[in-house]
Amino acid sequence: MHVLGIDTSCDDTGVGIVAIDDDGTSRVLANVVASQAAVHAAYGGVLPEQASREHLSVIDAVVGRALEEAVLAIADVDAVAATYGPGLAGALLVGLTYAKGLAFGLGVPFAKVHHLEGHVAASVASGAAGAGPTPPFLCLIASGGHTVLFDVPAWGTYRPLGRSLDDAAGEAFDKVARLIGLPYPGGPALAALAAEGDPEAVALPVPLARQEGFDFSFSGLKTAVAVRLEREPDLRPADVAAAFERRAVDHLRSVAQRAAAALGRQDLVVAGGVAANRRLRSELGDAGLRVFLPPAGLATDNGAMIALAAAQRLFAGTVDADDLRADATPYLPLADAVARPRDATPRRG
Repeated sequence: MHVLGIDTSCDDTGVGIVAIDDDGTSRVLANVVASQAAVHAAYGGVLPEQASREHLSVIDAVVGRALEEAVLAIADVDAVAATYGPGLAGALLVGLTYAKGLAFGLGVPFAKVHHLEGHVAASVASGAAGAGPTPPFLCLIASGGHTVLFDVPAWGTYRPLGRSLDDAAGEAFDKVARLIGLPYPGGPALAALAAEGDPEAVALPVPLARQEGFDFSFSGLKTAVAVRLEREPDLRPADVAAAFERRAVDHLRSVAQRAAAALGRQDLVVAGGVAANRRLRSELGDAGLRVFLPPAGLATDNGAMIALAAAQRLFAGTVDADDLRADATPYLPLADAVARPRDATPRRG
């Protein structure tokens, strides 16, 4: 069975194709992403209306490229899936409407997918069979638009433990990158520059150092960087980048580590674009937990993760005609996503 997944939640047009074997194991056959980074660079961030127009202009071509990469014809697609939220309203509508029309035209099932559940599916389904996490486990989602920590007591059940009180982690990376003169998108550029710097050279505060809960905060850290640069404009950019990255990564790790200790969890699933950060991957590896991360190609927004999440739902039998009535939902907490049966374990491939 071949599932085509589409993600247009923000500024990247992602189309992926996944094959589901008879035992429910999923394999990624294609993962094509058309980036809009060059389009939005002039604004220093995503311009929503322009993002929607760009999705419209390239989605046909991206679907075609994904089919070519998977060596399939459109008639070989057995199910179609798309992100229905959260995200930018106009951008979501492009991919969702296209996917529903494609499914209806082909006469195949359509699956609505929560964007964050797609990120989780990429982390869980990317390992070898039997090598993935088993509930209960913790799930940290850190991206440009979201930073949230969940307890996952059963497949498809997400209990919020903490979230960012202000900027998302990836958003803070982008804003600090802009402060030190790096181009958009700033996260990868900042991480690369940080590798050349000394994290001890610039003193920055520890976010929420005295909190008893499991929330995150990055706005104060960003402001501290801005103040230091205003007062000391000659600071070495690489040192500023390294100091910020260290504090941000330490914050993510320490909150997840405290939550694991408090709840007695041993496994941590990490998803979202920030999961590609090398320092975060390294520090989590030393945190005393079993950590499950997506491969770098599936960490940022993409269509393959949507197809993977849809494959899990199709195998569990939780996709029905109501999915075809789904509307774009810009604000959609993950706890409101469609839950799978408790015994429906996602397959890995």
